[in-house]
Parts: sequence; structure tokens; C-alpha cells
Amino acid sequence: MPKNATNLLVLGIETSCDETAVAIVNGARTILAHNVLSQIDDHAEYGGVVPEIAARQHISGLDHLIRKTLVEADKSIDDMDAIAATTGPGLVGGLMVGVMTAKAIAASAGKPFVAVNHLEGHALTARLVEEIAFPYLLLLMSGGHCQLLAAYGVGNYERLGSTIDDAAGEAFDKTAKLLGLPYPGGPAVETAATDGDPNRFNLPKPLLGRPGCDFSFSGLKTAVRRTAEACVAERGALYPDDRADICAGFQQAMGDCIADRLENAVDAFRAKVGDGTLPLVVAGGVAANQYLRSRIKGIAAKNDLTFHAPPLSLCTDNGAMIAWAGLERLALDPLIDDRDVAPRPRWPLDGDAVPKVGSGRKGPKA
Repeated sequence: MPKNATNLLVLGIETSCDETAVAIVNGARTILAHNVLSQIDDHAEYGGVVPEIAARQHISGLDHLIRKTLVEADKSIDDMDAIAATTGPGLVGGLMVGVMTAKAIAASAGKPFVAVNHLEGHALTARLVEEIAFPYLLLLMSGGHCQLLAAYGVGNYERLGSTIDDAAGEAFDKTAKLLGLPYPGGPAVETAATDGDPNRFNLPKPLLGRPGCDFSFSGLKTAVRRTAEACVAERGALYPDDRADICAGFQQAMGDCIADRLENAVDAFRAKVGDGTLPLVVAGGVAANQYLRSRIKGIAAKNDLTFHAPPLSLCTDNGAMIAWAGLERLALDPLIDDRDVAPRPRWPLDGDAVPKVGSGRKGPKA
């Protein structure tokens, strides 16, 4: 971060999925104000996010949230050096709400608009809370993405591995739904797993022991369904101990898979940047899972990596990460102007990597 960036002030808007979030951050790594409107109750009865409902909730809440955030920070739009908004990837309806609002504010106030990649917001969040130098190894785990990347600088990422089917957070949510647990699924599965026996059921660990850094969780999810069905067939119903044991086994299997893939990524990363103590950054909503975090910390300690992760409040989608990513981009390019950048439902961090899945009219998914 350039020294002259300390006094920069950026307002960030996040509307990529089911959280409406606004924050104001400065270059001294201070969050002046940060607010989130959760839509969990609006989507809970459907067991997942409904895009149309999410977009409508963003429309109804965003203006109010911006005003509230400005008041709490004791700032005005004129005080901002830029307005940043998540421009992709995500649900395009929600992205449009945030981007168009941010562009309108920027245009009326004569401020630059900074288009932020949602994944880069997660990737840089750890640098908001502490000084972490590039390069670093990044494990990004969220509802829609599970990737291992070499982070060389702002806007400069190389994908080492990615999911070839379900993302980690997606697997958690689908597992919860299969077991009749509430939405959001990640916290529900983690809570249930605390009382479970992870060794009762023999769940698969896809790609374990194979070369490379890619992930696969669809087979694990299918095994959860079949295991639950077998419990119902044997006992007439899925009982709490069944749910707890399945959740514990699922979480342990995922931990084993992540640890295995991460070990391979450490070797690949060191081959690119050299030996010595290097940072390992974990980001995304799944990074809030304490069991997985402990497994990843163990890998870091074993391989002479320093472990870095945002506080739990900044692991899930939030406005502070978007404001910070916008600020990092603004510090590197004071003349930045993204007013012509349109919302993108797909936007890989490594645009040069060969797509794993989802390459089509909307571009590569990952």
C-alpha cells in the first residue's frame, strides 16, 4: 500500500447475493462504519437464496443503509475519494442494484467509481486487518467458490486449483437441506457436528491423495443423501444422533480433502516463489468454520506458513471488504474510472486460467 494512501476514504457497497452491506474504510486500515442487512429470514423458507427476492430486498434497503453508514462515520459523500461496488461475480439482479446506485452517487458527486471483483474483496480482506505482503497463498472458500490461488499483487492472481463441481459452501448448504437443517446451512452443519461421531459413517473423500490442487464435493454430498436414506430405512426416521453423526463425518471428510489439496498447493506455490516463511491467507464464508480453520492452521504450522484469516465478522459477505479492495485499486491507480464496467455474473480472479466448469455465454465460472 503506497504511503500516500493512508488518508484515502472509500465507501463500499456489496449486493452480490443475499446481504445488503455498506461500509466506509480509510487507508489506515480503519473501518469508520459498517452495516449489513441480512436476508436470512426472507430466504429461509426456501432453503436457499431466491434471486428475485434478493434483488428486491437490495432495492428496498440500500439507500437507507448508505445514509445510516454516512451518519455513523460522520462523513458525507463529498468526503469520499471513491465509491466502490461489487460488480461481479454474483446474482446479476443484485449486482445491478449496487452498481447502478454506486455509479449514480459517483457521477452526481464527481467521484470515481471503482468496480470490485467480489472474490478479490475476500482475497484482500486479511490485508485490511493486518499488514500482509505479497506474494501469499490464498485459500478462498465461499458459497459459490472454492479455489487455491497464488496472490502476487492487487489484480494479479494465478489459480492453482478450483472445484470441478460444488463449492465448499454450496456443499454445506445442500447437506443441511438434505438433513432437514435450517438455512444457512454452514453454521447449522457445524453446530450439529459438535455432538456427532465423525467415524460412524464411512463417507468418501474425493480426489484425496491424487496430484493437483482441484476440489470435488459433489460425491460427498451424494453420499450424505444416501447415508441419510439408509438411516431412515433402518430406523424409520432420521434421528438427531443420525444428523449429528452425518454432519460430523461430512465436516471431517471435507477437512481431510481441503488439507490434502492444500498440501499440494503449498508445494506448487513454493516452486513458484521460493522457500522460506510465506503467508497463507484463508478467506470466504466457509473460513468461519472453526473445525476447518483448525485443520488449515495445522497445515500452515507444518509447512512453515504464517496463518492469516479475517475476523469472523469479515469472513462472510460485507461492505468493508469491497471498500478496502476499492481503496487498494484506487491507491495503485488514482485516475481509475470504471463507469463503463457492467455487472458480471461470472468474473474469475485468474482470467487467463483454463475454465474448469461453466464456460459459456456468461464467461467462465471458475
